[in-house]
Amino acid sequence: MNIHEYQAKAVLKEFGVPVSRGVPIFKASEAEGAATQLGGPVWVVKSQIHAGGRGKGKFKEAAAGDKGGVRLAKSVDEVKAFAEQMLGHTLVTVQTGPTGKQVNRLYIEEGAEIDKEFYLSALVDRETSRIAFVVSTEGGMDIETVAHETPEKIVTFSVDPATGVMPHHGRTVAQALNLKGDQAKQAEKLVAQLYAAFVAKDMSMLEINPLILSKQGELRCLDAKVSFDSNALYRHPEVVELRDETEEDAKEIEASKYDLAYIALDGTIGCMVNGAGLAMASLDIIKLYGESPANFLDVGGGASEEKVTAAFKIITADPNVKGILVNIFGGIMKCDVIAAGVVGAVKAVGLKVPLVVRLEGTNVEEGKKIIRESGLNVLPADDLDDAAQKIVKAVRGK
Repeated sequence: MNIHEYQAKAVLKEFGVPVSRGVPIFKASEAEGAATQLGGPVWVVKSQIHAGGRGKGKFKEAAAGDKGGVRLAKSVDEVKAFAEQMLGHTLVTVQTGPTGKQVNRLYIEEGAEIDKEFYLSALVDRETSRIAFVVSTEGGMDIETVAHETPEKIVTFSVDPATGVMPHHGRTVAQALNLKGDQAKQAEKLVAQLYAAFVAKDMSMLEINPLILSKQGELRCLDAKVSFDSNALYRHPEVVELRDETEEDAKEIEASKYDLAYIALDGTIGCMVNGAGLAMASLDIIKLYGESPANFLDVGGGASEEKVTAAFKIITADPNVKGILVNIFGGIMKCDVIAAGVVGAVKAVGLKVPLVVRLEGTNVEEGKKIIRESGLNVLPADDLDDAAQKIVKAVRGK
């Protein structure tokens, strides 16, 4: 689960992390009060969307101007003008794709006198099963670009969970960023604070870009991006309250209500599969035959007929779907349950696109019988390769 920058900074502030003062607003009429509260003389007006590259982004609407999603204001009137231009308009960045995202929230933040910009992040390293830190002197840039062009400027290390953060971790960060004296001590303290926040809140990713050194010699987190482990949210009701569903795909929200693993994609063939590995294979073979999947959907090993029906409804709700592939290898999941769910869903929502069903495994004959006797216009398939070819041909009208 992702949260907005201002929410991330509020979470980090609980652990003593140095962040700039700021005020979130939801209406343009709130801009003047926020700017007055902060006092100026310089403010930064930041679009709050779940995507990076806001500063370099562009708004679709001409009324929003062409200064990007992060703007420096030198007067209260400028803060008000930027708020009016940005709120309610669609910001397109490298991470939103061409459709962009509507800006419904802004963060008015006090300006900072920046001496240097750094990059600092923490994430779960699957290779070591530890929390790893990534540090670079190249703050303000995409870390992928730095890794590709100047990998020697990136320093990484992991933290042993048995010991937690130790003084040498802070010294490693200070050395990587060429910090000495009091600034090195600040870096050591910051690493400990970020690690404590990461563990306590069950984060999966924490990115500070940029981490700045101000002209006053203070380290400060000028931006913050935080993602949480969705499987641990039951432990953190205070984090769940931060969820902004307007930033998420409506189909993914609906899928989460039924505990379905669903991710919306950009293709035209809807997929319903049991098992993540089989689902990935299904997506790959659809691409192999020249089409693109519209989603990843794993109904799981113990799905009920209700879950299957819900999954089918979610797929058909996507207007981009031109055909549907149901690919089930029954182990724990029984083929007759899948078949009954598909039939029930089709009768409930109708079927306006081609449907290919491949069933194999537990109760496969019972499942095929349910499909066969349903009277539905379903194309049966013998195996995954056959199913993929049939659904691709069907969506192409062949």
